[in-house]
Amino acid sequence: MTFARFERLLEHRMGLNAASIGASAIERAVRARLGTCKLENVDEYWNQIQRSPEELQELVEAVVVPETWFFRDPQAFAAMAHSVTKSWLPVRASGALRLLSLPCSTGEEPYTMAMALMDAGLSPNLFRIDAIDISGRALAHARRGIYGGNSFRGKDIAFRDRHFERLERGYRIGKSLRAPVRFAQGNLLDEDFLRGCELYDIVFCRNLLIYFDAATQSRAITVLKRLLSPQGMLFVGHSEASMMLSHDLAPAKLPMAFAFRKASAGLNQPKKEAAPARMAFQRTLTASGTAPQQSRPTSAFKREGPSPGPAPVLDELRGIADRGLLAEAARGCETYMRERGPTPDALLLLGLISDASGDLSAAAGYYRKALYLEPDHAEALGHLALLLSKQGDTSGAKVLNDRMRRLDKRRAG
Repeated sequence: MTFARFERLLEHRMGLNAASIGASAIERAVRARLGTCKLENVDEYWNQIQRSPEELQELVEAVVVPETWFFRDPQAFAAMAHSVTKSWLPVRASGALRLLSLPCSTGEEPYTMAMALMDAGLSPNLFRIDAIDISGRALAHARRGIYGGNSFRGKDIAFRDRHFERLERGYRIGKSLRAPVRFAQGNLLDEDFLRGCELYDIVFCRNLLIYFDAATQSRAITVLKRLLSPQGMLFVGHSEASMMLSHDLAPAKLPMAFAFRKASAGLNQPKKEAAPARMAFQRTLTASGTAPQQSRPTSAFKREGPSPGPAPVLDELRGIADRGLLAEAARGCETYMRERGPTPDALLLLGLISDASGDLSAAAGYYRKALYLEPDHAEALGHLALLLSKQGDTSGAKVLNDRMRRLDKRRAG
């Protein structure tokens, strides 16, 4: 319980749901800062961050782990550029297109937005990108504009030759890309965040909401809607799309872009179904312990089919959970991820454990994190769909079940 107060403080400061990264990650960050400050015990460090906003920000920096690269999920940037050139540009009267990247991390996303628009033929003077993040360190990196090989992933990196200057170590962003991008420090959850600013035509807020609990997700989406112009588009992460439908946001119908508009923009929202579509796979027991119609009972925590990769440790932990030792299994999962890093299967198991314990908010967070790492993880999709259905969010469940059907068709074909 010693570290629970730090979890609550970080949740208040930045909306972080400890379950989304694991309590052990927060404990490690606190202990690291305690050592840096040369303090003897956790109580001394707690007193220091109460007195020092600067040290509280250092703790925030310690738990923020940027994981981004240029043209991550390229369909979103292609859809954005297509929509701008086909819909905004032809009817533009005056003024520049306004875009927001939040959180912008170390700059790869806003610079990618700029590259996509420039490659589509827009001059840099036709758009402005506000790039905002809570992390001062990430922003310093972004303003420097020098990137190593980890920021360039995938086979198609021809954009690097067009927009970057080769250095002895790394690549520097070109001047034409710097011009339309403005970096600033900010917190989406601050009461007056960007209040009174001109509305945005395009907002990218991807893979942030998965770190929040349900109440904070709702607060954040309300702010994002406030910042969006009447005909604007909001781009979110693929594991966050189902959250949008319960907030009066409608799909922009751009395949694999996970883009949404305000429902009042004239788009038809999908009809809610009385019950979610049947999943493409079946588990004999759900994490809540209810049994669908099947002939033989099996474990709620076992994977179906062969387990890919080295998973004997997770198989052991599933057995522990199946015996009802949920807290022990959860601790084992955290140890597993601390030693090997987060994996979709470990996050799925933590989701099942949370689900079985009745902590649906934590369960949803773990399922979304698993999908963040592996978008086509069938079991995570299925369990999140079941959870949303159980909570009455049939529209969100339908989105996930539709993804399941598409995935099933791809695999069958």
